[in-house]
Amino acid sequence: MFKQTFKKFKKVNPLSDLQEVIDLDNYDANNSTNGLCNIVNPKDISEMDIRKSLDFPVGLQPLRMWRCYTLKKHPGLLIIRNPFTFRGQRYWIARSLRDYPLPPNTVNLDAKHFSSKTISDWWGELHHCTNPNLVHRLKTAMRWTTLGYHHNWDTKVYDKTMHTPFPSDLCYLSKYFSLALGFPNFIPQAAIVNYYPIGTSLNGHTDHSEINHEAPLFSYSFGQTAIFLIGHGTLEEQPSAVYLRSGDVLVMSKESRLCYHAVPRIMKALEDPWNNLFTNPNEKLDTFNSSMNFELYDQLNDELFWMPFNRYVTDCRININVRQVYSSDR
Repeated sequence: MFKQTFKKFKKVNPLSDLQEVIDLDNYDANNSTNGLCNIVNPKDISEMDIRKSLDFPVGLQPLRMWRCYTLKKHPGLLIIRNPFTFRGQRYWIARSLRDYPLPPNTVNLDAKHFSSKTISDWWGELHHCTNPNLVHRLKTAMRWTTLGYHHNWDTKVYDKTMHTPFPSDLCYLSKYFSLALGFPNFIPQAAIVNYYPIGTSLNGHTDHSEINHEAPLFSYSFGQTAIFLIGHGTLEEQPSAVYLRSGDVLVMSKESRLCYHAVPRIMKALEDPWNNLFTNPNEKLDTFNSSMNFELYDQLNDELFWMPFNRYVTDCRININVRQVYSSDR
């Protein structure tokens, strides 16, 4: 059932098939035809309790404005519908493109097909390239970069010797979400940043390589829209399909943590909230925390500086997924 559903949504046509996809922007709790979505009351999230441990990160909407959903058929799965401001989205897009692929982090590009200069600074090469064919090649070749504990794609395990510093800003962001959603013991230790040009996909799989399966997995989406499939413990069971739009945060916890999931389709977004300058016009920097790159955050108001990042996300999706590998940092 999972594979059949994946193939159906991967097809370009007919578009009528997409009526089955859960759309959180057009969900009526009182007149739901699929009976899958259930709104989590924002008042259950205590901002005061979080502030005892962490300051409110710049680039996020206040907690009272968050729209958090669960899927009744998939206990433990949570989706927050874009809690980011426009500049918050820009910040994580820029970090994912410019900074996270840099050494000592690991990327999928290999020496057989790319120069050492491209492997060590993919974004710099793409940004300054003027050959349209090479631009296309560079853009579509980059599929992932890993941070913190690096997953070995051959052995499917994490090796403690394959470890580089985890980005402090991404750590802070993930700890904030974990506290807000009731996971106070979560430790961000590893991340995979996936790059999805329109037309690409990710086959069904489970994230079982981590030693600690009790800890949730946090997933941040930016750029173009994805159809996300969430299944159950086997491929024989029918999955559900939901749109993940730019700024959405998905959390796989408890029963959903080891469920099959996939991305069969990347679609052109109906809007670009990373360019919506009026998302939060009163955003200030007085609560800016030291884990973030202040210079970058400030530059993202400059449309000329933002232009190359904007060109990338006009036909690509970025997904940052953060997980805890071990029970502790020791």
